[in-house]
Amino acid sequence: MALALNDKVLTETFGPSEGTALRIKQVLMVVLGIVALAVFAKITIPMWPVPITMGTFAVLTIGAAYGPRLGLATILGYMIIGALGFDVFASSSAESFGIAYMMGGTGGYLVGYVLATLALGWAARAGWDRSVLWMALAMLIGNALIYVPGLLWLGQLYGWDQPILEWGLTPFLVGDALKLGLAALLVPGLWKLFGDARQ
Repeated sequence: MALALNDKVLTETFGPSEGTALRIKQVLMVVLGIVALAVFAKITIPMWPVPITMGTFAVLTIGAAYGPRLGLATILGYMIIGALGFDVFASSSAESFGIAYMMGGTGGYLVGYVLATLALGWAARAGWDRSVLWMALAMLIGNALIYVPGLLWLGQLYGWDQPILEWGLTPFLVGDALKLGLAALLVPGLWKLFGDARQ
C-alpha cells in the first residue's frame, strides 16, 4: 500500500480540477458536507445497548472522501455553525446548543471529530480508501481519535472517580463497530463504482 500522501481522493475524481471552477466546486462540497454532517447527526437507529447516531459515520466517511484539507474545512465549518447556536449536533436542541453545549460532555468528542477527519483524509491520500481492510484500519484509528479526547474530557469534567468508560465508551462499541464496517465497505465500493481514476 502506498505510503506517499499524493493519491487522489474520491471528490477529486469528478468535476473541474483547476482554476475558479475548482474553487466553486470545493465551496459547494464544503457546504454539502456540513449539511450532511448536520443531517446524519440527527439520525438515530434503535440498537442495543444504546441507539446508534450516524454522526461519526458521516465524519469518518467525509474525511476519507474529501481528503485532509477539504475535510478539515468542512468539519471546522460544521463546528463554527454549531458554536453559533445552530442545532446541528447529535444531542443538541433548542434548549442546549452553541458554545455551552460544546463545552459539555460531548466537547472532547467534537475535538475528536476534527482529529478523525484529518486522519481519514491522510489515510485516503495514502491510498487506504481503495481496500476494505485498509479502510477498516483507518476507520478504527479514526474511532480511537474520537474516543480518546472524548473520554479525557469526560474525566476532566466529571472526575476520574466516575464510571467514565461506562458513560462514554462501552455502550457505543457495538454500534460503532457496525458503522465502521459500513463505512469501510462504502468508500472502496464507491471507488469500484467510479473506476480507477487515480493517476
